[in-house]
Amino acid sequence: MRNVYLDNNATTSIAPEVLEAMMPYLTELWGNPSSMHTFGGQVHTAIDRAREQVAAIINADPTEIIFTSCGSESDNMAIRGSVETVVGYPHIVTTRVEHAAVLATCQYFEKRGCPTTWLGVDAQGQLNLDELQQSLRHDTAIVSIMWANNETGLMFPIEQIAQIVKAAGKTFHTDTVQTVGKIPIDVRQIPIDMLAISGHKLHAPKGIGATYIRKGTRVNPLILGGHQEFGKRAGTENVPYIVGLGKACELAMKYMEEENTRVLAMRDRLEEGILRSCPDVRVNGDRKNRLPNTTNISFEYIEGESILLMLDDLGVAASSGSACTSGSLEPSHVMRAMGVPFTAAHGSIRFSLSRYNTDDDIDHVIKHIPSIVKRLRELSPFVPSQAK
Repeated sequence: MRNVYLDNNATTSIAPEVLEAMMPYLTELWGNPSSMHTFGGQVHTAIDRAREQVAAIINADPTEIIFTSCGSESDNMAIRGSVETVVGYPHIVTTRVEHAAVLATCQYFEKRGCPTTWLGVDAQGQLNLDELQQSLRHDTAIVSIMWANNETGLMFPIEQIAQIVKAAGKTFHTDTVQTVGKIPIDVRQIPIDMLAISGHKLHAPKGIGATYIRKGTRVNPLILGGHQEFGKRAGTENVPYIVGLGKACELAMKYMEEENTRVLAMRDRLEEGILRSCPDVRVNGDRKNRLPNTTNISFEYIEGESILLMLDDLGVAASSGSACTSGSLEPSHVMRAMGVPFTAAHGSIRFSLSRYNTDDDIDHVIKHIPSIVKRLRELSPFVPSQAK
């Protein structure tokens, strides 16, 4: 059976070059990088090299990169680390469409007394920047707004948002888990104080991430103990995975143009093929300002989970939304925030591509999805007769 993987916003395959770079540090070079002897020192050198590779993809200084276990830890480090530098109950600003790592962290502090502003979005998924401006207060500790939405691929105008936040003298954090490696990011040109990176979204292994923390930004450590990571994240470094993340960032820079040309063209051809062949479908979110690899399509009157099961029988992997919330029977918080009608929200499917996808993959989906949709609508008692 043909296997077509179109769920790269959930996780990606490990690039062969990444695995090759990691292997020596899983087999021969297994010393502790904090040890003073040569066996540990050569491992520490590998960490330094990886830090430079990760810094390069966002044009940061290597000393501003802190290695973590994942994007969720990176988000927690930024938000919790900022709020906990303030005595009392500081104000937080975020959006209703953030990843669960940001939502849950902000909810945690809100329940403990921190006033929190939850910015809404319009039908296209975009923010009202005037509302953002008005939300900033004298006691705002941090503004956390994602760069690109993991479900729709929609990109917020982070350059403008960062300028608004910094003009007010506030700390700005952005979750760039879906963005890094897909579009150029330059933290020397955009006043971002902190951002989150996750390795398994750009062909590194699961279990490794990074936080960018601009020099001078006050952040309390999330994990206490040793001196590792410039005193900002204690614990013996996960050297093989750090090396893998560094290599993955190096490769992502090499293939970024392909991501924005060939991958984008495949995404658009898949999208247009579905819209042309299936009635009563809609693309969710702003079709212009989005990641080059992502489309979120709603199929009216049928369940997204049913579509996914039938696609899976054909060897096609996609998603009904965020991998962190796909176990829920409720429409995603992103679809609800955008006001997507209930009949469409329940039938939303996210297709997310990578550079390893081919035109044959796209042909396979376009060929089979019309018959899947037709069959499910014929079986559903909720479909209007004219839509069957």
